[in-house]
This record gives sequence, C-alpha cells and structure tokens, in this order.
Amino acid sequence: MSTANTIPKRRDWAWIWLCYTGFLFIQPLFDPSWRLWLSTLTAFAVFLCIFFPYIRASDENRPSRFWFIAATFLLGLLAFPWNQGGSTFFVYAAAFLPFSIVSVRRVLALFLLESLAVLGEGYFFTVHTPRGFYHVGWPNTYMAIFLLLIIGGGNILFAQQKRADCQLRAAQEENLALAAVAERERIARDLHDVLGHTLSVIVLKAELAKRLIDTNPQRAAAEIGDVERTARTALAEVREAIGGYRARGLAAEIEAARRTLDAAGVTLIAASTPSCSGALTPQEETVLALALREAVTNIVRHARASTCTLRFVTENGMRRLLVEDNGQPGEAHTLREGNGLRGMRERVESIGGQLLLQSGRGTRLQITLPLRAEPA
Repeated sequence: MSTANTIPKRRDWAWIWLCYTGFLFIQPLFDPSWRLWLSTLTAFAVFLCIFFPYIRASDENRPSRFWFIAATFLLGLLAFPWNQGGSTFFVYAAAFLPFSIVSVRRVLALFLLESLAVLGEGYFFTVHTPRGFYHVGWPNTYMAIFLLLIIGGGNILFAQQKRADCQLRAAQEENLALAAVAERERIARDLHDVLGHTLSVIVLKAELAKRLIDTNPQRAAAEIGDVERTARTALAEVREAIGGYRARGLAAEIEAARRTLDAAGVTLIAASTPSCSGALTPQEETVLALALREAVTNIVRHARASTCTLRFVTENGMRRLLVEDNGQPGEAHTLREGNGLRGMRERVESIGGQLLLQSGRGTRLQITLPLRAEPA
C-alpha cells in the first residue's frame, strides 16, 4: 500500500474519535445562553488545533505529543467549571497517555495526578461557587474521574497489545531477513564446494587428455568423456545447490574422493570407514561429506601430495574424521582461511562440532563431532 493511500485513511479514522466531543454540546442545548455557546465553540476549536497535530506527532513519534496531551488536560481544567461536558478533555488526555508512554507505572502515576487535579478542582468550585456560571458539583466530578480511569485503563491494554503486535511484526521481518541471508550464505558455500571440486577434476582430466592426445589417443578420448560426464554432474549439482543441496552420502563421497585423487596421482589410504563407528544422522553425514569434498579439493589444488590418509574413529565419546596428506601446503591453503574452509567450519560448528587444521609435514584436518546417545 502506498503512502499516498495510507495517510488519508489515517486522517479519516482520526475523525471518528471526535465523536466524544459531542458531550461538550449537551449542556448548551439545555442552557442556550450566548456566553456558554461562545465558550463551548471556542474550546472545541482549540481542541481541534491540538487533536490533529497530536495525531501527526504520534505517528511520527515526536516528543511534542506530550505537550499536546498536557494542553488537552489543561483545556479540560479550564472548560470543566462552566461546562461539565469539558470532562471529555480529561478522557482524551487519559486515552492518549498509554499510546505515548511505554511505562505502565508512569501512566498510572499520571492517571492518579489527573484524578487528584480533577478532584481538587471539583472541590473548589463545588464548595466556593455553589451556584452561578462556574459550578461543578460532586456527581460530575466523580463521573469525570470514573471515565478518566476506565477509558485510560482500557487503553493501556490496547496500547500494550499494539506494541506487542509491532514487535511481533518486526521480529517476523527480521527473521525473514536473517533467513534470506542464511539461504544466500548456504547457496554460496554449496556452490563453492560443488564447483570447486568438479572444476578441479575437469582441469585435471583435461590436462591429462592434452598430454595423452598424441601418445595414447584412446585414453585421451576416455578422459575427455570423463570431462563431459563430470561437467554434466556439476550442472546437476549446481541446480541441487540452488534448490537445497544435500550430499549423496559419506560412503559415496569417499569413492568420489578416491577417483579424484587417483586422477591427480594421489593414493587414498582409508584406515577406517564410517560404518565401523556407528550411525550418523543425515545432517552429520552431509556435513562430513561436504568437508571431505573440500579437503580433497584443497589437496588436489595445493598440496602436491602423493598419499592421503582418511580415518574415521570413535573415542572418548567423540567422533573424529581425520584427513592427512604428505604434501607441501601452499600459503593460500594453510595461512589464510578462504571461503571453502570458512564454509566448512560454519557447517561443523552449526551441529556442535569443532574443526582443527594443522600444518607441518603435510596438512592434517580433524573434524570432531559429539557422540549422540543411542535411543533405547
């Protein structure tokens, strides 16, 4: 909804609340003196000059709205002695307060001060001016205080509900924004893992085919066929990543890692397998599979290793995945945490695990996950 359409509707809605000013004209109808009518119309005009600026100030959350409330209450004190319908200004002031002040205690304290002021004015004009133009009377005083407290107290509940609704909408909008950011980060991490791995395989096989095209054309043609299949697989995985990527399983990822390392001339030594160490949840298996893929990609790109050792063990109430190579890690692989390693760390930490990367004679990657209690 556009702003141009919203503002007129708010102004139309504000006119509805002016219906309570009808109480101002009850007494002049029964006592049609020109002085009373002139005073009533003047008070009504002054109130209009207060009411609409307050509505605008309230919408824009301006401090001036407090002065409008004070002016409304003061107008009630001036009008009440000669027109008992002036008590409606007390009601307006009490109705405005809960929407302008957040603290309920402060609002109740102001209600009490207003009631005491009305009671004091009622006492003065009842005792000292029992008759004449300026006269209040105890029934009118009690009724003014009663309406002030009832309507003001009811508006406390409405104001609190309105603030709760605003907070709920703000929280929902924030959650939507955070969800959008998280989804973009997930897609970025998954695309990096998918494309980083498959493009590395394509580069390796393309280089191998280039070297073999003269000496062994049949082997080169086979490698080119693998490049085509790998590219098609990459395209499918990119589509899965955008729609919500899920790893194909840790066992399948180990076999894919073996093929990738073989193409790079690296021997994979699997000292143990996940099946030897208890069942993994789908989320844990996805995290470990993607971590293994990123680790293998980094070994192929940077390590210049000849062997890679993979171990999956359970000890001391923890599951550990260890990937070690005997290569010479480059600066980009060890000293600076890139997008791949950062995404891997975020995934592991999101399920309560830890990631440790050590460099020395080769690189050692360790992922530790807490061991879940098996259901009875």
